[in-house]
Amino acid sequence: MAHIALITLVVRDYDEAIDFYTRALGFELAEDTDRGDGSRWVVVRPRGSAHGAVSLLLARAKDEAQLASVGAQTGGRVGFFLHTEDFAGDHARMLAAGVRFLESSRRPAARPPCPRHISPS
Repeated sequence: MAHIALITLVVRDYDEAIDFYTRALGFELAEDTDRGDGSRWVVVRPRGSAHGAVSLLLARAKDEAQLASVGAQTGGRVGFFLHTEDFAGDHARMLAAGVRFLESSRRPAARPPCPRHISPS
């Protein structure tokens, strides 16, 4: 059966994005390959993800239009939902790493609390 392997996110800078996803969010760097043309194939994924799980392809913006989409690629909607075994611990670690939450966590009736928006800037 087919499945989604990668979701592309346009970023300002490869190294800045790698730092945010690995240091602040705790993801792992799965691949960082120089493509020989000034671009790189950069893939990050949540630490401990199963092989074949959806990963993020970080693609550097090539022009002003793409650069303008950085941080707004989902049209103001929540783009990703992260599941965790330790919400309080992960939330505290992300705050300490400088993650800015744009909305307070909520506890929907059937779900554990989750931060609604995460912003790298």
